[in-house]
Amino acid sequence: MSYLRKVLAIVIKDVSAELRTREMVSSMLVFSLLVILIFNFAFDLRADNQRTLAPGVLWVAIAFSGMLGLSRSFIVEKDRGSIEGLLLAPMDRSAIFLGKMLGNVLFMVAIEIIILPVFVVLFNLSAGDLLPLAGIMVLGTIGFAGVGTLFSAMVVHTRAREVLLPVLLFPVVIPVMLSAVRLTAAVLDGLPMAEMQNWLSLLIAFDAIFFALSFILFDFVMEE
Repeated sequence: MSYLRKVLAIVIKDVSAELRTREMVSSMLVFSLLVILIFNFAFDLRADNQRTLAPGVLWVAIAFSGMLGLSRSFIVEKDRGSIEGLLLAPMDRSAIFLGKMLGNVLFMVAIEIIILPVFVVLFNLSAGDLLPLAGIMVLGTIGFAGVGTLFSAMVVHTRAREVLLPVLLFPVVIPVMLSAVRLTAAVLDGLPMAEMQNWLSLLIAFDAIFFALSFILFDFVMEE
């Protein structure tokens, strides 16, 4: 079996398991929609300019709903007692990382496809913002899920894993979140591409760095 087929097998396994239960995706969707709705109603009463606050609301919803998915990434394997079998499978550990990361990205993107139109409607944004916002969300999701998958594997054997994961992850992904929020604000303000280039380059750079480091360190994390 080729390397890519092994990665695909991990992705298919996670997606199939989620389609049977729908526990993770449903909780992520409900949480993200609640965040957007609550903030929208609060800002409708207290803020004069929703566009100023909209980028932060969007990424708070993405980050915290994504955290729900990441926290379940390896916990499900641990609770079912299948994590040892996964590690003993005749494949490189990096294939496990890639498969888990791609699965997490797919789950987050599926949620973002639903919440983005809702976000645009509730915050009275232009439909023309959908495409650039979708691109920024995908880039931010890749960086967030890449390092998040590594930390999820790192804390799976700890007792306070649900609490420890956000404590460890959020300080690390600050550059990704900050770049994504700045780019989102630039899109909503209608700024030209030249003024967004620095933040876009920073986001892509951190995506590449986080992915490379997570890819390299995953084997050591699973050995521990």
